[in-house]
Amino acid sequence: MFKLKQLVVATSSIVLMGLSAAQAAEYDWKFQASETSGEPSFKIKQEWAKKIETMTDGKVHIEVLPINSIVGPTETLQAVSSGILQGHMTDPSYFSGQNPAYGMLGNLVGAWSDPYDFLEYMKYGGGEELYNELTEPYGAHLISAATFPLESIPSSVEIDSIEDFKGLKIRAPQGMVYNIFERIGAAPVNLPGSEVYTALEKGVIDAADSTVLSNNDAQGIHQFAPYPLYPGFHSMPMIAVSLNKEIWDGLPEDLQVTLKTAFDRMAYDLIARLKEQDIQTLQKLKEDPNIHPIDLSPEERKKFRQAAEKEWKEWAGKNEMTQKVYDSATSFLKSRNLL
Repeated sequence: MFKLKQLVVATSSIVLMGLSAAQAAEYDWKFQASETSGEPSFKIKQEWAKKIETMTDGKVHIEVLPINSIVGPTETLQAVSSGILQGHMTDPSYFSGQNPAYGMLGNLVGAWSDPYDFLEYMKYGGGEELYNELTEPYGAHLISAATFPLESIPSSVEIDSIEDFKGLKIRAPQGMVYNIFERIGAAPVNLPGSEVYTALEKGVIDAADSTVLSNNDAQGIHQFAPYPLYPGFHSMPMIAVSLNKEIWDGLPEDLQVTLKTAFDRMAYDLIARLKEQDIQTLQKLKEDPNIHPIDLSPEERKKFRQAAEKEWKEWAGKNEMTQKVYDSATSFLKSRNLL
């Protein structure tokens, strides 16, 4: 009888200890990300969600979910607005169909050569305020803008010049980057990032506008695309860390400040850690006789930038907000001698 009581007490203790942090939290949120669960950047986002739980003494519990967990990548804005998700950590370019200004703020392709310049613009050059002017009418509030180092382009064929893009079947999401690849003669294919691996494996595409070098390698992409273009030169998508606007407005100021501070810190952490992982990955790839990283020359990079600038101007005329984004971003770039 005594042993039975001990067992009941022990079992009860285990059950109590097993209560999830979500059950104890005052705020229990689901955020969907734009990466698969195996990518290094996804794991970093999960780490920061856990840190926020600690920083708020368990008041805020954020479950970070991989791409396609609840809705498709183009649907997370609507899901956040409606409360299906409470937040997302994703590339706003996915929402270009709702407003092309998302495409420009989300990824002004070819504009940035250093991720820290982009963060300076977003955090101190008016970018975040402009983004909230755009996104709050859609029911979401930007807590913080983050980004990756410049993305690599994994390719199954050797690309040494912009001329080599002619006729190349390259995966690109619909929007600005898709249009710029068309400008340089490529044949872009609109596929979600989650399908890049299979599409390269089956030869549906020759190359991909994909993620950073270390993320691509972690997914095993280089076994089918042994000519990665690195360092990147074309794409550096923003990561919009956003929360449902009604939830944000209802938070006490101390939690708003904590969330903003934590996610701002995550933005710099992501860049530093992914850059280090990219460098380590590059060294590993250079030692593999079957993989041949390619660094485009400054002259070829300039050709891409010139094509990109023409596309920026086209997008600027789409509506009042796209013109605001164009004026704001190009003014910042010029002020830093980056344009």
